[in-house]
Amino acid sequence: MSDIFETIDYKKDEELKKHTTMRVGGNAKYVFFPTSSDEIKSILEYCIENNEKYIFIGNGSNIIFSDKGFDGIVIKLSGNMSKISAEGDRIYAEAGAVLSKVANLARDNELTGMEFAAGIPGTIGGAVSMNAGAYGGEMKDIVEYVDILENGEIKRYENSEMNFGYRRSIVNEDEHIISDSFDRIIIGAGIKLAKGDKKDIEARMEELKAKRIEKQPLEYPSSGSTFKRPEGYFAGKLIEDTGLKGYRVGGAMVSEKHAGFVINYDNATAEDIIRLINDVKDKVYEKFGVELSPEVKIIG
Repeated sequence: MSDIFETIDYKKDEELKKHTTMRVGGNAKYVFFPTSSDEIKSILEYCIENNEKYIFIGNGSNIIFSDKGFDGIVIKLSGNMSKISAEGDRIYAEAGAVLSKVANLARDNELTGMEFAAGIPGTIGGAVSMNAGAYGGEMKDIVEYVDILENGEIKRYENSEMNFGYRRSIVNEDEHIISDSFDRIIIGAGIKLAKGDKKDIEARMEELKAKRIEKQPLEYPSSGSTFKRPEGYFAGKLIEDTGLKGYRVGGAMVSEKHAGFVINYDNATAEDIIRLINDVKDKVYEKFGVELSPEVKIIG
């Protein structure tokens, strides 16, 4: 086995706040930046042989690391593994490709169906894993197949095999993130769209962008929508009706613009964010008897 510390780009004792959109978290033992599935395999082999914890991240938009950091190896796919290409009515995107760039490529190739994803601050891998969605669209509506690294081999899963549901797929259905053995790792995805008019596509993307700017606290670091939608309710409405808009713990705050967003308002720590999330859950349950489940993953 090749020495991953000689052949693959990495950083030691790296601040995780640099790699998450919430901008909190301690340091990781190592952060690796693989460029191919072969490099990912080498990192995984090293982790298993040396009993190292590991975790995959994309753009870090749906994850909060604790202030203690992560005593293991973080494998970051955004950046190096982010190639995208279009042919006919199909796009192929590597797991680290940012959704907005994939949506822009679709627009430039006059392909419609991905407009909803243009403003989601994540990568293809994370979006497919959790079946991300917005404004009436979900990844399951456009994903044709997914290339997954499983037990050291790449296997292609068709859409029907992905078990897509609300914010889940076969990749994360067990909520299993920190690993000590080979798991299913998304390498890339094939997306099937429809031919459309570029001006119409651009107009829809601009319309959704304007809605996001109006309704979401994009001027502050956050992890996007913080809670999953409870059946029969809307998380943001429950939080607002509990009187929690503007509620603060340290530097963390429930957005005054949209109660479904927890934001890093003023140099928050991860502990501030986590305490606020737990407070919101407790207060909403106390008032309405509804249990909120975080959409964001908390590590450590």
